[in-house]
Amino acid sequence: MPVTAIAINCSLKKSSGEDSSTDAMIEVLREHFAAADVEISETIRIADHNVLPGVTSDEGDGDDWPALREKILSHDILIFGGPIWMGQIGSIAKRVLERMDAFLSETDDQGRMPSFSKVAVAAIVGNEDGAHWASAQLFQSLNDTGWTIPATAACYWVGEAMGSTDFKDLDKTPDKVTETAKLVASNAAHLAKLLKADAYPGPA
Repeated sequence: MPVTAIAINCSLKKSSGEDSSTDAMIEVLREHFAAADVEISETIRIADHNVLPGVTSDEGDGDDWPALREKILSHDILIFGGPIWMGQIGSIAKRVLERMDAFLSETDDQGRMPSFSKVAVAAIVGNEDGAHWASAQLFQSLNDTGWTIPATAACYWVGEAMGSTDFKDLDKTPDKVTETAKLVASNAAHLAKLLKADAYPGPA
């Protein structure tokens, strides 16, 4: 069975037909995942949906999270994209992580969360410092909620603090970003294939 991947873009803005820098970083990863025989099926712009605050998998009327949750969990790899704001990962990304907290109480008969044996990597952009702190926030929360984090799991770019140039405005992807994207995609694809063939058994 082929390994499948999906991306989420946790930009603070709705799409409105305009790509964001997070989209641009996800597209860099898309190219290198394709080289590893993994297609990113789609990118979900979370701000385009009504994801209600809370820590359950369904917060009731008007909540779009249940359908998004099902779609995300139907894939083997999650590319978790988001921008840095005030030196940390943005609030929409945090809301997604808070909704995934429900996984802790949704274990199967073998004690495994819905995200068991699924791989997550990060795509982070910003015009200030904070990429390492943002990835630390993401990876600890994703690990707590059952996702597997491969070696070299964050592809990021940060520009000058208070600068006016965004990642999407660059004429060329920096070499270091390209090198990192190749490694992120290769490692994630390799790990996902291993876990799909031989999933975690769960506690004895």
